[in-house]
Amino acid sequence: MNQDRPEAGQVVELSRHVRRVVAPNPSPMTYWGTNTYLIGSQDLAVIDPGPDSADHLRAILNAVRPGQDITHIFVTHSHVDHSPLASTLSDETGASVYAFGASGTGRSDVMQRLSAVGLMDAGEGVDHDFVPDIRLADGETVSGSDWTLEALWTPGHLGNHLSFQLGKTVFCGDLVMGWASSLVSPPDGDLTDFMASCRRLRKLKPALMHAGHGAPIKKPVERLDWLISHRESREASILEALREGPATAAKLTRLVYTDTPESLMGAATRNVLAHLIDLFGKGTVSPVGELNDRAHFALCN
Repeated sequence: MNQDRPEAGQVVELSRHVRRVVAPNPSPMTYWGTNTYLIGSQDLAVIDPGPDSADHLRAILNAVRPGQDITHIFVTHSHVDHSPLASTLSDETGASVYAFGASGTGRSDVMQRLSAVGLMDAGEGVDHDFVPDIRLADGETVSGSDWTLEALWTPGHLGNHLSFQLGKTVFCGDLVMGWASSLVSPPDGDLTDFMASCRRLRKLKPALMHAGHGAPIKKPVERLDWLISHRESREASILEALREGPATAAKLTRLVYTDTPESLMGAATRNVLAHLIDLFGKGTVSPVGELNDRAHFALCN
């Protein structure tokens, strides 16, 4: 995307009651940094306070205008670039923290089994200390003086991932981003759930989406169609490579991700593993031996 990178800490008005403050944590995985959103004109809702950063905390608090108070804090998911500042911001403002649940909540059965046999996250930065004050169920609504947010459970990038709907706008966290496809890394990332969540958001036909990183997504349906098609194309490439014989996720990554920088090959390998687990669930491939991140996978007859 050829978007001008915003200055960290700068308050940008995106619409009448939605403002954005970008955290000072740019990286290849976070683009220009984590987007923190402030919603409302009196009782303010904060979506994704961001990383543990004193500078970002000050920027959020400085965005509060006379006559306004932060009354609600919402977290889309518990990665370290989204959730750690929630508890500090809560201490500063007295606002409760709302989320689907603690880290590990929402994992599918297969991902729970993989975690139990030792599959760990690959350094994506899960905030294992995160615990919300209030757990939100799928479809539950929370209101302020001039806003109502509906919680949509959209697992895939992480099991406890929520999106939040405000009218025809959806705050989609890291499920959908306009500048790149989202990382899906087992056992916390689940491609089966990811595809279902993308299709769910598509059915809503939102007019606008605000992601956890990057610029507003002004054509959400087109973006979701691209993400779904992109994943289906990756699946087809993996199946084609497996016709040459059983292979590990690491080997398949070298065959499929031919244009990916070496620095991102680790993340790409986790994406391929997510595809293989999804295909295993569909009965299309099977591991040679135990299901884990080192297994060789083969096409089912």
